Amino acid sequence: MVNPLLQRSELPYQWPDFSALGADDYLEAARIGATVQIEEIEVILSNADPATFENTFLALERSGQILRRALMTYFSVLSAHGTEEIRAVQQEITGLYTRQEDEIQLNGPLYERLNQLDVQQLEGEDRRLATETLTRFRLAGATLSGTDKERLKQLNAQISDLSTRFSAAALEAQNAHAVLFEDAAELAGLDEAATAAARQAATAAGHEQGYLIPLLSPTQQPVMAQLQLAASRRKVFEASLTRGLDTPYTLELARDMALLRAERAQLLGFATHADAVLADATAPSTAAVSERLADLSAAATANARREAQALAEIAGVDRIDAWDWSYYSQAVLRERYALDSAALRPYFELERVLRDGVFATATKLYGITFAERTDLPAYHPDLRVWEVSNADGSALGLFTGDFFARETKKGGAWMTSLRDAASDLDELPVVTNTLNITKPAAGQPALLTLDETRTLFHEFGHALHGLFSNGKYASLAGTSVPRDFVEFPSQVNEMWVLHPEVISGYARHHETGQPLPAELIEKIRAAELWGEGFATTEYLAASVLDWAWHTLPAGQQVGDPQEFERQALTNAGFDPDLIPPRYRTGYFQHIFANGYSAGYYSYIWSEVLDADTVEWFTENGGLMRENGERFRAELLSRGNTREPLESYENFRGRAARVEPLLRRRGLVNA
Repeated sequence: MVNPLLQRSELPYQWPDFSALGADDYLEAARIGATVQIEEIEVILSNADPATFENTFLALERSGQILRRALMTYFSVLSAHGTEEIRAVQQEITGLYTRQEDEIQLNGPLYERLNQLDVQQLEGEDRRLATETLTRFRLAGATLSGTDKERLKQLNAQISDLSTRFSAAALEAQNAHAVLFEDAAELAGLDEAATAAARQAATAAGHEQGYLIPLLSPTQQPVMAQLQLAASRRKVFEASLTRGLDTPYTLELARDMALLRAERAQLLGFATHADAVLADATAPSTAAVSERLADLSAAATANARREAQALAEIAGVDRIDAWDWSYYSQAVLRERYALDSAALRPYFELERVLRDGVFATATKLYGITFAERTDLPAYHPDLRVWEVSNADGSALGLFTGDFFARETKKGGAWMTSLRDAASDLDELPVVTNTLNITKPAAGQPALLTLDETRTLFHEFGHALHGLFSNGKYASLAGTSVPRDFVEFPSQVNEMWVLHPEVISGYARHHETGQPLPAELIEKIRAAELWGEGFATTEYLAASVLDWAWHTLPAGQQVGDPQEFERQALTNAGFDPDLIPPRYRTGYFQHIFANGYSAGYYSYIWSEVLDADTVEWFTENGGLMRENGERFRAELLSRGNTREPLESYENFRGRAARVEPLLRRRGLVNA
């Protein structure tokens, strides 16, 4: 049988034929694709004609389609359904990709050939493609000497290998630390559906008896807000906090990766890895990021201390324990705001939230519609696919949702692309949203927490960024923007979760169909600032930890990674015993496996734009088609076809202001 990845798929939207794909197919296509692309590069170099845009930058952009197709498909499957077979080829495919990038971007004659063209004579997207390509080559080390290039290749290979091993080890540790309770009484506080799901998870994991609570990616586990027994909360908390510490394996991998990144940055002419990352970001300098993190951390920890005092009072103790924080935070919501988060879950049923919330909002704002398709082969039975159409009925692309947690899926939530919106390649976008919602027992509805509902809206904001992309070149399409800008559209989409016109449509009791009472919605809004001290602190602690690892100068040694972590956090004013970072070093996949190194700050950086944009929508009438069309035309559709901050200022009419974010986070008086 011919490998389906070796040619464009004939399925709609070039959808991959997952029914015919195995691990060997991904590996074979990657190998063949790499060889073919090098041959295509040789054609560029052997061309004796004067350099033109078409025979240099455009030819490079169009090269490597087999490899691109193989990698986009493989890495989407690896993160969502990384079976033992799929993970077995990860190291080879990741290493191949790293070597291919080096082979191209460190190719001296190719860089010289690209520089033969005066890019200032180009216009529009052609000029943007050329300038971004040259920048990418320079940052990758194209101007280094031969000896330095060889050392750079060694470093890239080592870092790639460590990252692959970290990803696999972190997933294994997460699965291994799932918490088994012998007696249902230990789960007091969970509703019947959650208890049944825990029993089902235990059975699936091979336990004849008991109840299994699988871990999610962050430190805090949602179940701790519901468990009534302190011993049960502590058991889950400590399992989450210590994953990967049974052996120091992931810690050592993380430390070694950070030190190698520091050496690589020095080789490339930067003081630290963070400086190298910011060379292609919207943040102006490491000093600016450090200052922003320090200012926000001081205000957030002050808020968190006030919250801790309130929790201790309601718990009747001098100091709240870290594993009790979520539980008593819910008690404060019930006492101060008469709000019971657990009682909200029956109103947030996945199917209705998706159809009558996420999709319906997109229809109102942008006129797009959704039709589910069941005729396309999937990599897992839980994967769902919708065809998305514009208001005029024309095809926009495909959206896929893979919502439930499983052992083969990495933790967290994310968006990826299987195809890009690129008119030069005659491609329409195929975008994915992947979440880790606990799968209900058979016959039970999937009920979400308010946070999970927000995550659904958030990830769909990324999907819209990919779906609406309207440009010529794949490398400039959709979410291919600076890391500290990419979270902005997703954060904006969260604004609709509690919007009156939106929540009234989707928040309905899954049994009675009754809408969420208006008084409960008002209580949710009234309680919005409660818990912001904790939420902002645990996020900023993770950002500071990332920054500490990646502002290390080359040559500095780190002995004990756990001690380094603690020192970095306490020096910044955090109390990790009370509020641990959202991710500790040993399971911080964002920065050690998923491309966010020296970039976790980007969520709060992007939130400045997000909060300012929410203010614009509010000032201009909110959920209106004309507002959506302006946001789509000036920002979502632009991708990286022009400077992202230029797109923002064209949309907003001015640069963003920080005050809306400070008010939202409770960091200044409203």
